[in-house]
Amino acid sequence: MTMKRVLIFSLGYYPKHIGGAEVAIKEITDRLPGDEYEFHVLCNRYDSTLLKEEMVGRVRVHRIGLTRHAPSMGDIRKLPLHLNKIIYQFSAYFVAKRLHKKYHFDAVWAMMAHSCGVPAGMFKKRFPGVPYVLTLQEGDPPEYIEHKMRVFGKRFPEAFSRADVIQSISHFLQAWAVRMGFVGKSVVIPNAVDTKKFSTPLLPERRVLLRTELGLMPDDVVLVTTSRLVHKNAIDDVIKAMPDLPKTVKFVVFGAGPDEAKLRSLITELKLEDRVQLRGQIDHDVMPSYLKACDIFIRPSRSEGMGNSFVEAMAAELPVIATQEGGIADFLFDRNLNPDQPTTGFAVRKDSPEDIAIAVREIIANPEFVSEVCSTAKALAIRDYDWNLIAKRMHDEVFAPLWAD
Repeated sequence: MTMKRVLIFSLGYYPKHIGGAEVAIKEITDRLPGDEYEFHVLCNRYDSTLLKEEMVGRVRVHRIGLTRHAPSMGDIRKLPLHLNKIIYQFSAYFVAKRLHKKYHFDAVWAMMAHSCGVPAGMFKKRFPGVPYVLTLQEGDPPEYIEHKMRVFGKRFPEAFSRADVIQSISHFLQAWAVRMGFVGKSVVIPNAVDTKKFSTPLLPERRVLLRTELGLMPDDVVLVTTSRLVHKNAIDDVIKAMPDLPKTVKFVVFGAGPDEAKLRSLITELKLEDRVQLRGQIDHDVMPSYLKACDIFIRPSRSEGMGNSFVEAMAAELPVIATQEGGIADFLFDRNLNPDQPTTGFAVRKDSPEDIAIAVREIIANPEFVSEVCSTAKALAIRDYDWNLIAKRMHDEVFAPLWAD
């Protein structure tokens, strides 16, 4: 295959202000053959200390939009930087047209419909001969997204209908594409995790040190989550379950978000200050160690496109408590709800602190069964959710067929 230039629409990109979408772009582009692909990313700049154009790894990054000096993640969610999400829907299209005159792109790739589908769909309308790939990895409920995007009128449904290929990270999101009117080629290719990093054992002495750092006792049973502090991730339901569990059960939360004050108020109201910790955001590089210093991963999401954190916990060989909302149902199989599948976790109903307490007690009471479940889940994560496999599938099933004719 001759060298193909691909323009990627993404709200952000490395080295700052990254999330799951940006990680996926980097992991995939790093692994696709360098003699076959040249990637460009068109993203928001946010930070005035970042260059408007530079190479980041194998990707040429073009940055646009409103900026501030060294803004925090919190600043990006506030005015004026929050306006970038809206401005990008149109400015990205016009900048992409200009870049296309210079680089003559062979395809465009939009990362998430609600973030980048509108400018990519407009680009496809203007340049119908350029293949357009849309990746769906939204985490919010589709109904909420559709309501929020109604301001863009027909341009949002056209983000789906104009795509040549839609790659969804779960069957749940694939079904959403059909409901939005897409009738073309559709493939389910999940996000992946660094299975080697998360499956590497933690030295016992390191585990003791980390638990001491977290103020935990040797006999504590520690629930842990890595999560944005937002309503959909249902951290409040875990906190509400704590009074129904033994006092040796503790809950450690790694993450930040707009619901922090509300969650702290709930912790105080239930007098759980000595049992629940909101530790804030931690670097992803140290996350495997902190997961393995704990005992049970939990996130009873109210909605989820897929949820990398669950697969990371499975690779780390922690028992996982979750709902089966959205894309979680693709990999979390419960022995009662999915008797035809190998058990990989413990499913609870959404909005049910009672179910959470029952699941925690079940895990504590059945160590041998839990060990089997963890081994099965780890094997699933390593087999199906490795970035090398996912990058190969993106090449074979998404990109290469665009130019096969």
